[in-house]
Amino acid sequence: MPEQKRTARGVVGGLLGFIGLSAAAGVLVTAAVTPALAVTGITANSAIGVFDDLPEYLEITPLMEKSNIYAKDGDKNVLLASFYEQNRVEVQWDEISQYLKDAAVATEDNRYYEHGGIDLTGTLRAIVSNQLGEDTQGGSSITQQYVKNVRIQKCESDTDNKEDLAKCYDEVAGVHYSRKLKEMRYAIGLEKEYSKDEILRGYLNISGFGGVIYGVESAANYYFGTSAKDVTLAQAATIMGIVNNPNLLRIDKPDNPDNGEENGYALTKHRRDVVLKAMLAYGKITQDQFDEAIETEIEPNITKPKGGCAAAGSNAYFCDYVTKVIANNEAFGDSEAERVSTLKRGGLDIYTSLDLRLQKTEADALHAAVPSHEDGMKLGGTATSIEPGTGRVLAMVQNTAYSNDPDKGPGYTVVNYNTDKAYGGSSGFQPGSTWKTMVLVEWLLQGHSTQEIVNANLRQFNYNTCTGPSVWNRGELKNSGDGGGSPGGMFSVQKGVTQSINTVFAAMGEKLDLCDIANTAEALGAHSATGADLTHYPTTLIGTSEDTIAPLSMANAYATLAAKGMHCEPRAIDKIVKADGSEMDVPGKSCDQAIPENVAATAVQSLTQVMTQGTGRGGNPYAGPIFGKTGTTDGYKDTWLATATTEVANAVWVGNLNSSNYTHMNHKYINGQLGSQIKFGLTSEIVRKTFELYGGEQFPEADKDLTRRILKDVPDVVGQSVEEATQALKDAGFGVSVSDKQVDSTVEAGKVASTDPAGGERVNSGSTVTISVSNGKGKEVPDVVGDSYNSAKSSLKDAGFKAKKAGSCEPGGEKNDVASQDPGGGSTAAEGSTVTLTLYCGDDGDKDDD
Repeated sequence: MPEQKRTARGVVGGLLGFIGLSAAAGVLVTAAVTPALAVTGITANSAIGVFDDLPEYLEITPLMEKSNIYAKDGDKNVLLASFYEQNRVEVQWDEISQYLKDAAVATEDNRYYEHGGIDLTGTLRAIVSNQLGEDTQGGSSITQQYVKNVRIQKCESDTDNKEDLAKCYDEVAGVHYSRKLKEMRYAIGLEKEYSKDEILRGYLNISGFGGVIYGVESAANYYFGTSAKDVTLAQAATIMGIVNNPNLLRIDKPDNPDNGEENGYALTKHRRDVVLKAMLAYGKITQDQFDEAIETEIEPNITKPKGGCAAAGSNAYFCDYVTKVIANNEAFGDSEAERVSTLKRGGLDIYTSLDLRLQKTEADALHAAVPSHEDGMKLGGTATSIEPGTGRVLAMVQNTAYSNDPDKGPGYTVVNYNTDKAYGGSSGFQPGSTWKTMVLVEWLLQGHSTQEIVNANLRQFNYNTCTGPSVWNRGELKNSGDGGGSPGGMFSVQKGVTQSINTVFAAMGEKLDLCDIANTAEALGAHSATGADLTHYPTTLIGTSEDTIAPLSMANAYATLAAKGMHCEPRAIDKIVKADGSEMDVPGKSCDQAIPENVAATAVQSLTQVMTQGTGRGGNPYAGPIFGKTGTTDGYKDTWLATATTEVANAVWVGNLNSSNYTHMNHKYINGQLGSQIKFGLTSEIVRKTFELYGGEQFPEADKDLTRRILKDVPDVVGQSVEEATQALKDAGFGVSVSDKQVDSTVEAGKVASTDPAGGERVNSGSTVTISVSNGKGKEVPDVVGDSYNSAKSSLKDAGFKAKKAGSCEPGGEKNDVASQDPGGGSTAAEGSTVTLTLYCGDDGDKDDD
């Protein structure tokens, strides 16, 4: 209420009403008040003493007002839900019908604009009447009633327990005269500070009208579906009639035999007619207006407010998330109780990030594919979307209906499967192969290439972690991944990403610190839904450790990659407008560069191949650039697909809510579709809508240094056993193939005679090297180049080889000298094999016959 001083006349009126403050008032007290007080046993002097000792300043605290949560539908703000202890909307003077103002004054305090805060005549009449045992009378002016309501609200705002609240109620509203004297003192002081119109507006905004309905705006909304500005005369008289005894005269109980639809709300009509008669008597309305209104039947149009998140339908879980954001954030109060109180009493208009256009698509698609309940299993399904670069939560849905009523049975819950446990969620779900993205990012952060070849054969893997060495034995690792299985081999990291090959990531982990992977995941925004530290077990490499992740957290991590490595905390609130019209600082607008842009770009380009030629193809609507990663946990308990465009990141999860005795999603048909495949259709429909609403740009190019081909020298293993040579080649990062046919060689039989590529050659890391095994029967071929043919023939014969001329000669040189030989000198060949000799033709080019 604005500070506005009263006129001189008003102050004088207040002073005259201020008993005991002046000689004149003292005479008034002696002459008028004493006889009445004598009946009650209170002397005039003691009454004056009490008055003198009372404070006259009453702090007018903000009214308890309902808070509203809004979502966006294009450019429109749409109400999702309201929260209140008192359903009140404070309105200004010009937003209140004159009918309501006149009805209040005519009925409650017809001398309101004449007295200085106390209607002395009415007060004395009430004191005497009440003391003599006659009907209890209020006798309070509108200003006094306003004072009492302000003090009652302060009790409700400041008191935490029922016992203290009862004491406070008795002090400010009990039937005893010390309270009345204090109320009178406050009323006089109040009228010094505020104008009559301001006090009347305050009274009309604070008064109760039955149940949780407070203030004339909410009363008009609730009982008649209109506003305080637009009520008819009959409606205004009804509303101001209800204030006389709100819970008795409320008109939202049509089955009430004493005051219901059947008898035309008889009690309320009687009181309404009293109001109308008073308005006529005091010249507030004409006879014609009176006649028309008195004949009007009471016909409520009950318009219930959207109280609580349950009223938000398929948007209820997002609504619940917003309330938990408020309850958990110190910006709304020092304790959780204060924050909840702020929500229910603060009159906040909370404008959220929810896009109802995308929300509807996700809700319709999810509910069509995943029923709220499936016999024989505890089925869950979620979809949540985040805006990269801001963290704004654009959509959040799940398959169940929002309710904590246990009598409704399965398919209803208030647990939000999308969020962390601290925000009303479950404990999260195993992420499966969606977690491999975290391994890929750490791989790139350490300078490795997506084209690097790793030994992805089923074998024992050895790791270093911040907690010490760790081993993953061959028998403990399945190589199915999301790609349907792989026999293992020497594979590039990119192939492992595209086809989701478990052993590729197991091999990548050997060159990384598993603790660093956990730190990188958290930097991207993926953390444990329970608040626990992420683990460092080898199984984290494929997302099947004990870590459980909320879908919102997973979507946030993929949004970080889409935002060029910029991580923003998820935020659901765009703007908050307080009851006084000012804006409140919105918490949670923090962003930081989690990883370098080149690493993010390279990871994104790698993951695009998952969606175009890998395990995520089924979820690609081919409407624009997209990257993502599928995920499946052991036994197909959980199925995931996390995706992102440049504008929207999304995570879809469908699976079992229980961690034991669960249903294998790859063996379960749900609504005619195999459970393990539901994620693809859902994602495709959601992503198609995001492109329609938000568009999407091309992703930045990958860093060439992080996609380079890695060249390595082939080790020289000639003369080693096949086993030794194979191990040496694998340790160097090469694949190995052993030729089935032994070759002639001077090397000991059974040992490596040669490799292809040969030792010392520089080739792609991970290339396959073929081993040729010696049969021990080879002989070294003499070098006869430059010898005469006859001499060469003799040397070869002596060494156990045959000689043969080539069919043509080489121009130049000495005629019949050897120009070249095959096999060459120093090479190995079988004894008795033929060496072909090419001779020089001589200057004339003549050929020499054999």
